[in-house]
Amino acid sequence: MKICVIAVGKLRADYARSGCGDFFDRAGRYLDVEVVEVRDARRSKRGDPARYKTDEAERLLAAIPTGATVLALDERGRQWDSRGFAGYVETLRDRAVPCLALLLGGPDGLDPAVRRRADRVWALGSLTMSHELARLVLAEQIYRAGTILAGLPYHRD
Repeated sequence: MKICVIAVGKLRADYARSGCGDFFDRAGRYLDVEVVEVRDARRSKRGDPARYKTDEAERLLAAIPTGATVLALDERGRQWDSRGFAGYVETLRDRAVPCLALLLGGPDGLDPAVRRRADRVWALGSLTMSHELARLVLAEQIYRAGTILAGLPYHRD
């Protein structure tokens, strides 16, 4: 099963680029991971955040591979611990799902259309964080899920 991270925008912060690169490289030892970046909306001080989210939603939804199970990251979603997320990945893998598409919005979040399209909505936690930090946390959790599924020692055991 392929894990396809579909994210709005390019990472601009050095810490995010470096950290995501490191964790996605590590995750690649255990899982087939692809990162797709879709163009973010052009923002202005007097712009309309709802319109930005709609524009980005069109690009996110268009990038979903055919037959993928969709997991949208949004603060309104269900929270999992690391084992719970790994178990979800394992369940999809065992069901021969061809692709798990993880969708991350831009700075304004996700349009409701993306949440409606998702098979599940996942909240990384109740804290507010930048979309770049959210992508870094997601990268680490994908790596962690890979190590859990590979049976490597887990520090919580």
